[in-house]
Amino acid sequence: MSDDPLAEGLSLLCDNDPDIATIVAPRRGEIVSLLAKFIDEIERRNPALSLVGTNDRRDLVVRHVLDSLAALGIMLRKCDCRCVADIGSGAGLPGIPLAIALPDSQFTLIERMGRRAGFLREALVSLGLANVTVEEQQMERIKPGRFSLVTFRAFRPLEAKIYKKLSRLCCEGGFLAAYKGRRLKADAEMTSLHKTLPALAGCWELIPYPVPLLDEERHILLIQKYF
Repeated sequence: MSDDPLAEGLSLLCDNDPDIATIVAPRRGEIVSLLAKFIDEIERRNPALSLVGTNDRRDLVVRHVLDSLAALGIMLRKCDCRCVADIGSGAGLPGIPLAIALPDSQFTLIERMGRRAGFLREALVSLGLANVTVEEQQMERIKPGRFSLVTFRAFRPLEAKIYKKLSRLCCEGGFLAAYKGRRLKADAEMTSLHKTLPALAGCWELIPYPVPLLDEERHILLIQKYF
């Protein structure tokens, strides 16, 4: 087992997915350095802000940072990733790791809680990320149709009311990307959603993705905006 799970995990991501390798491998040293600095920022502020539910650095690296990046290849193949919103960004997950990997894409971190939005602004200054902005706002107040991709992680179950609020942020043909765990639970969410929004049938895909150094199910739920 490596003493540096971040570097090991990024190498495994590149080995497992050629599209991740294409964008990460040429900048691997820079990306590792920026992610390590980001992790330091989370650890520094986590006791006061409860940004993540762990105090263990390896857990933070694997379950949060590597998990945020592990679905990137799928999103690059399926979605337009040029203009991305991360809803309920909290600690900046998955938005900041994705923005570090995709410096030519524009990211907006949407966080309604003032103290967490403040953390995000401080972290961006520390990291020097010019492709990311923070909007301290409820998602209902965000101008619709702005984003080609809307991500969310550790969010509440995807119900019809939440889906409509999220999908309004997407431009025509844009995607929602929901980070999910076990297939059984995600399938149950979508079965329930279909009962209210039957037109969603055929507009979504649940794709498994392996997280390096983690032996647990992970899936990315992609839903293309249909109205």
